[in-house]
Amino acid sequence: MQYTGYWLIVASRDHVLAGKKATITQASHGKKGPLDKMQTGDWIVYYSPKKIYGDTKPYQKFIAIARVTGEKAFQISLSDTFKPYRLHAEYVEDLHETDIRPLITDLEFIKNKSYWGMAFLSGFLSIPKEDFILICSTMKNKGSTES
Repeated sequence: MQYTGYWLIVASRDHVLAGKKATITQASHGKKGPLDKMQTGDWIVYYSPKKIYGDTKPYQKFIAIARVTGEKAFQISLSDTFKPYRLHAEYVEDLHETDIRPLITDLEFIKNKSYWGMAFLSGFLSIPKEDFILICSTMKNKGSTES
């Protein structure tokens, strides 16, 4: 029996939406290592601290959910100096972007509720299935449609 992984990727909203359009996932500025940890069938939730890459205004929402469909990471060349690794993924439709603040106390992967942002510093982490289900159900049912 194959283990299903549940992952969280931190990326700006504009980058997540670009990945959704291209049906790929990319993590940690295109590093291969995080993608190698994922398997076909694993689930990903995306958290966006910013709406646009490089912006200073906080956004702090769960943006999208995807399922890994690719078997192996592949590399593309966007420039002479930027050649990120990617993995094919299928995104779940009809979800609402959801503010993280109401969920902080209930998310197990956030150990220190006072300094909750520290949980996202690595940009890529494994999360408990229960946290994934909570985020999914909130995005499906109660999420904010504010953009």
